[in-house]
Amino acid sequence: MQEPIAKKAYYSIGEVCDLSGLKPHVLRYWETQFDLLHPAKNRAGNRVYRPKDIELILLVKHLLYERRFTIDGAHRKLKELRKTGHLEQERRDVLEPEVLAGMRDELNHLKVILTPPPSDNGD
Repeated sequence: MQEPIAKKAYYSIGEVCDLSGLKPHVLRYWETQFDLLHPAKNRAGNRVYRPKDIELILLVKHLLYERRFTIDGAHRKLKELRKTGHLEQERRDVLEPEVLAGMRDELNHLKVILTPPPSDNGD
């Protein structure tokens, strides 16, 4: 079985934005367009996302940004995947490269930070 996207049970909208590369207003808009996206709210009324919600967000992002679906087309595709029972598999298929790409970007960023600048003394 696939490991969840991360170890926490719930994530704030800011954390989801960091993980997905999306802006908060985009996530809030998608909630109005995709009935599958409905994060819970905590006692303060803030959205709290479960790892499964984040996986679904990454799938929607993939459909809209990579595969160039319209909102309506992505909605129909999700409905079709749900009806045929392939939603879980599609989520996993999209999640793996997305997570790996994010890890690669973070590692490259760390490499830049940790690489000492070249010395000017000719050593």
